[in-house]
Amino acid sequence: MTTSPALQQDHVELLRFSTCGSVDDGKSTLIGRLLYDSKQLLDDQMAALERAAMKSGEFNLANLTDGLRAEREQGITIDVAYRYFATPKRRFIVADTPGHVQYTRNMVTGASTANLAIILLDARKGVIEQTRRHSYLASLLGIPHLVVCINKMDLVDFSEAIYTQIRNDFETFSTRLNIKDITFVPVSALNGDNVVTLSEKTPWYKGPPLLGFLENVHIANDANLADPRFTVQWVVRPRSDEFHDYRGFAGMVNSGVFHVGETVIALPSGQRSRIKAIRHHDQDLPYTFARQSVTILLEDEIDLSRGDMLVRFNNIPYIGGEIEAMLCWMNQAPLQLGRKYVLKHTANSTKAIVKELEYRVNIETLEQEPGIDKLRLNEIGRVTLKTLKPLLYDDYRRNRATGAFILVDELTNATVAAGMIREPRIPPPMPEFTDYVI
Repeated sequence: MTTSPALQQDHVELLRFSTCGSVDDGKSTLIGRLLYDSKQLLDDQMAALERAAMKSGEFNLANLTDGLRAEREQGITIDVAYRYFATPKRRFIVADTPGHVQYTRNMVTGASTANLAIILLDARKGVIEQTRRHSYLASLLGIPHLVVCINKMDLVDFSEAIYTQIRNDFETFSTRLNIKDITFVPVSALNGDNVVTLSEKTPWYKGPPLLGFLENVHIANDANLADPRFTVQWVVRPRSDEFHDYRGFAGMVNSGVFHVGETVIALPSGQRSRIKAIRHHDQDLPYTFARQSVTILLEDEIDLSRGDMLVRFNNIPYIGGEIEAMLCWMNQAPLQLGRKYVLKHTANSTKAIVKELEYRVNIETLEQEPGIDKLRLNEIGRVTLKTLKPLLYDDYRRNRATGAFILVDELTNATVAAGMIREPRIPPPMPEFTDYVI
C-alpha cells in the first residue's frame, strides 16, 4: 500500500483529539473503524488484523490500538495509544485513552494536548458516572470542542427516541461544564454507521458523519494568540569564530505572536529589548506564533537562561511563588500536605509544597467537598502551592501552555499529579522593573 498524498502534506492543519468513555463503550473499535474506512491502514496492519481474525474467528478493529498483551487478553484499554492518520483536508493525531476508573490518570495524560475530545457512551446505558467523570475532566483540561458519540445504536434498533433522551440528559448535565461547543453523533462503531459515511439507518439524523465533522470543525481560534509568551529552552552560542557575536534563544512559542522589531520584556529580570531576528532552521521569519519552534535574536545583550521568558512589554503574566490550582492526583501514594515535590512548569523546575487542600471535587455530583486533608489516586481538588522560586504563569483557562504543570516525586521521579493553575483571588504584586513601562 502506497503512502497517501495527504500524509506528505505537512502544511495541512493538524487536529489532536482523544477518545474517552467507560469500559467497553467501543473507543478502540471506533478508532479502528475510522482508520479502516478512511483507508489509512498500511499493508502490515491489514496483515496483522487478518492473522488475528484467522485465530479468533472475528475481525477485531480494536486490535489496531489495543497493543498491550494485557489489553487484548482483558478486552480493555490500559495505556494511552496514539495513532496518526490523514485525509486530504486535515491531519490527525488521536489518543485512545482508558475507560476504566483506575486508569483515569492515563486519560488526563492523553487529553492534555487535545483540541477536541470524543466522549463515547453506550446507547443502552445512557449517561453514566464515567461519562460524567470524563466530560468533567475534558472541561477541566480546557478542551474547546466535545463530540458525544452515542455508540452501539445498532443494539437499540437505531431508535431516535433513545438518542434524543440521551442527548437531553447530557445537555442537562453539561450546563455545569465549561465547554461551549458540544456536538452529538449517533454511531455504530462496529458496523461503521455514521463514522465515515452517513447511514441510511438514521434518516432522522441531519448532521455530518463523525469523520466529516472532524475534518471541518474550526480550530484556528483555539490557540491563545493574544498573550505572547516564549520560554527559553536553550541559549545558542556557536563556537565558530565566524559567529562569535551570535547569541540566540531557542524554544517553542508558548502562545501569542511575536514580530521582528517589536519591543519585548525578558522575565524575571525585566530587561527590555527589541527582536532583531526570528529564525526557523535556515530561514528568517518576519513573525512567529504559538507552537512554532524558533530561535529569537535580540538587539541588546541580555542575560537569559533556560526557563526565562520573553513577553510583549505591555502584556506580562502573573509572577509569584504562591499559586492556586486544580490538581488531579495520579499516584498510588496520596497527596501529603507539606511534603516537598518537584514542580515542572514550561521549561522550569522548582521545589514546591502543597500548603492547603481547599476542597475535593465529587466527580459524580460535581459538588465541592471541603475538610479533606488528602487526595488519593484519580481524585481532583483545589490546592494552594508554595514554590521555592517564582513562576511566570497565566490562568490555565486563558492559556493552557503557561497554566499547566506537573508534580514529580523527588525520590522516585514519578509524576504524581497534573495541575491547572487558576487565576489568583489576590493577584501578586507587579514587580517594579526599572526599565518597564506600561
